[in-house]
Amino acid sequence: MPRGRGSPVSNPKETNVEETTNSNKDNTRHSRSVYLLLGLLIVFLHGSWSVYRTQFGNLPLPLDAEQAGKRGFSEASALKHVEYLTGLGPHPVGSDSLDLAVQYVYAEAEKIKKTAHWDVDVQLELFHTDIGANRLSGGLFNGKTLLYADLKHVILRIVPKYLPEAEENLILVSSHIDTVSTTEGAGDCSSCVGVMLELARGVAQWAHGFKSGVLFLFNTGEEEGLDGAHSFITQHHWRNSVRFAVDLEAMGISGKSTLFQGTHQWALESFAAVAKYPSAQIATQDVFRSGAIKSATDFQIYQEVAGLPGLDFAYTDRTSVYHTKNDKMKLLKPGSLQHIGENMLAFLLHAAASPKFMKDAHQAKQESTEQKKAIFFDILGKYMIVYPQRLAIMFHNSIIFQSLLIWGTSLLMGGRHGLVSFGISCLSIILMLIFSICLPVVVAFALPHISPFPVSFVANPWLVIGLFGSPALLGAFIGQHIGFILLKRHIQQVYLKTKPGLTGNTIEYIVDLEAERWIFKSGFVQWLIVLILGTYLKVGASYIALIWLVSPAFAYGLMEATLSPARLPKQLKVVTLVLALAAPVVSSAGLVVRMVDVMAGSIVRADRNPGGLPDWLGNVVVAVGIAIVVSFTFVYLLSYVHISGAKRTLLSLLCTLFGLALVMVSSGIVPAFTEDIARSVNVVHVVDTTRMNDRNTEPSSYISLFSNTPGKLTKELTDLGGEEFSCGRNMTIDFVTFTMKYGCRSYKGSNTGWSKSEVPLLQVESDSASDDTRRTIVSVDTKSSTRWSLAINKQEIDDFTIQVDSENLVQLGDKSQLDGWHTVQFAGGKSSPTKFQLTLFWSSNATHASPKEAKVEDYPFLVKLRTDVNRVTPMVEKVLEKLPRWCTPFVSFFSPGPSSSPQCQQ
Repeated sequence: MPRGRGSPVSNPKETNVEETTNSNKDNTRHSRSVYLLLGLLIVFLHGSWSVYRTQFGNLPLPLDAEQAGKRGFSEASALKHVEYLTGLGPHPVGSDSLDLAVQYVYAEAEKIKKTAHWDVDVQLELFHTDIGANRLSGGLFNGKTLLYADLKHVILRIVPKYLPEAEENLILVSSHIDTVSTTEGAGDCSSCVGVMLELARGVAQWAHGFKSGVLFLFNTGEEEGLDGAHSFITQHHWRNSVRFAVDLEAMGISGKSTLFQGTHQWALESFAAVAKYPSAQIATQDVFRSGAIKSATDFQIYQEVAGLPGLDFAYTDRTSVYHTKNDKMKLLKPGSLQHIGENMLAFLLHAAASPKFMKDAHQAKQESTEQKKAIFFDILGKYMIVYPQRLAIMFHNSIIFQSLLIWGTSLLMGGRHGLVSFGISCLSIILMLIFSICLPVVVAFALPHISPFPVSFVANPWLVIGLFGSPALLGAFIGQHIGFILLKRHIQQVYLKTKPGLTGNTIEYIVDLEAERWIFKSGFVQWLIVLILGTYLKVGASYIALIWLVSPAFAYGLMEATLSPARLPKQLKVVTLVLALAAPVVSSAGLVVRMVDVMAGSIVRADRNPGGLPDWLGNVVVAVGIAIVVSFTFVYLLSYVHISGAKRTLLSLLCTLFGLALVMVSSGIVPAFTEDIARSVNVVHVVDTTRMNDRNTEPSSYISLFSNTPGKLTKELTDLGGEEFSCGRNMTIDFVTFTMKYGCRSYKGSNTGWSKSEVPLLQVESDSASDDTRRTIVSVDTKSSTRWSLAINKQEIDDFTIQVDSENLVQLGDKSQLDGWHTVQFAGGKSSPTKFQLTLFWSSNATHASPKEAKVEDYPFLVKLRTDVNRVTPMVEKVLEKLPRWCTPFVSFFSPGPSSSPQCQQ
């Protein structure tokens, strides 16, 4: 790094009298004014917000059908499809509303076929899947086998009429029609279906000039575990003709649909070359693939099962409404569908007409994906940058080597004094990070005790600026200021020994300026460490660290550095800070704001096992994330504060901002949840048969209330007075796929709305042992349910098979486990089978290796079954009506389960 003027690491020489005199004159005015520092802070924050608004909030004007023309994309036309689909209400797999949705999509596809260009061949199919098994093992699918049956997909193939080879080279565009059981799914993913129908209409007018075909897959079953994509890619006769996959998804509602996963450089470059409004971030790919976001898309099927190259797009605005009742039409921002529609239409026209694109797609299957990985990101939503990861690593290594060489040379020349100064500046980085994290974490721990809800900022994410941002910035300044004071003491001792001719005021002035420069340069060290780690771990977003290192270092070298060791230091120029932060803010500020917003919104669904996480944990995660961002991005700006007159003003401002936010949260002036951004509350009618084997022939029935949002249900219960709910951690329920560890339960009116004939049956058909191997055959009858989960105890069972109608659906071998269990999840349409045969092969280390030794008492469950019925019973309906409007009933289906069987015996 460039050395600053008058650095104590230089060879001490006599300073000339004139410079010393000038320094004394400047001594009284080196302190920066409060207004200057506040101005810089406002410019930095406003600039960051402006970048975010430009990059993520600047949407194109929506076009109607007349403006778009016959060959263009019209948001107004796409919205008509979305309006119809959302008007059906929730349409999960197996529901009547999903059948209507599929019929509508098919009817609209028929219109596209009839109005296509005369030189374009359009083929339409309503694909009815066979029963199948999805055996993905990574991420969310660890320890699971997913089964499906009776799924219906609408498939539309568009190819040039007189080019037969186009039929063997298809670009797949995919999304799903089905929703979860509690939302109309405007964002996830009726908007995607609407976009695809409008895209298909436009493509059908252009395809006569294509070199390859385009296949639109409107699948069902995605919400049940990517079953729709899996059934197509393993069963349909067109699957082997697909060479490239594009998946449209939503992890929020509306806004810009961002390219967040891409497999190959050539594909990314093709999109970047034609996208009118590029929005792409490899940082989201890093986060998604790390497992920090507990979600998956159909793209995983296309990539892992089919081995296809491709691109994955998703909406990420308002993640707090994802999979809730508030995923509705009125929250779709105008221009959202126009944005993805114009981008995708341009990409499909380019890719399908390009012989080179399909040639690259063919070669992709023969090449290693690792070799073709690329770094990609957009600048202000205007330009998209793509370059090979191999080039990025080479460039990063070059910068790292040069930085280490410059620092090493500088420290070698500076000797012991320079080394100590460097060590203290590194200490300031550590102190800055520690204090920046500690203060907001204290607030995070305190919030559940002073606020009506533990997570009090979901409906108003801007509150995190005051609640966590202010303490984080205060902590960062305190930590850095401690380092500044330690540096001053060391540098002062150096100057007293090496420059005895200077007066006391002059030394104090010089020491302040020299310490300021070391603090500024500590930011170089901080970002250099991040760059080294990111490059070593091959993190795609390491380019951010590169920009935060190179841009400030260049600005400092241009405006501040000198090769003359005899000159005394001068105050850091304001223009140096502006030049240093311009490129980092433009390139990454919008992404940082978006990531914080997504993190805050995701807290709504943070607790997958309700009551399993401490109330403060969500706050702590957000607080730590904000603290790290503040500590790393404010390192340069805060270095300008230490010798200014703005320290007290800054502290007062931050404390005031924090106090206001705390008052608004604790008093309830700003609500934690609203009708549009609600807390997820699960209302489930449970019929529990776990005790039916204990001389009790009647199942237990009750209404269960729990939430995936951290916090107790105290506020909700005030509106449920008279319904006889009791709450606590003694209400634990094993729902097979998750465990409710805190919730509420009511037995009032729970005996109506269901019949005993709907309760599933697990019946031991045979239990035998031969050659030291015990085998138990169990018949499973799920009655009217076509959505169920079955867990098998892998501590007792070594392997198992599942048969249906003499077909071996789940075969022996290769079954992972999670917490000692392997879970089989089934989802299908109304014609799905409900009777299965489960064959269990016992482990040699099982508690009972012989059926003669088997006893029911005091042994763990061997098999657990939960069946779900999509029905709202009278008591559930009554509870739903009474819940506050800021609650969203995340689960409203009737569940005759968990129905569990202890160790099977004959």
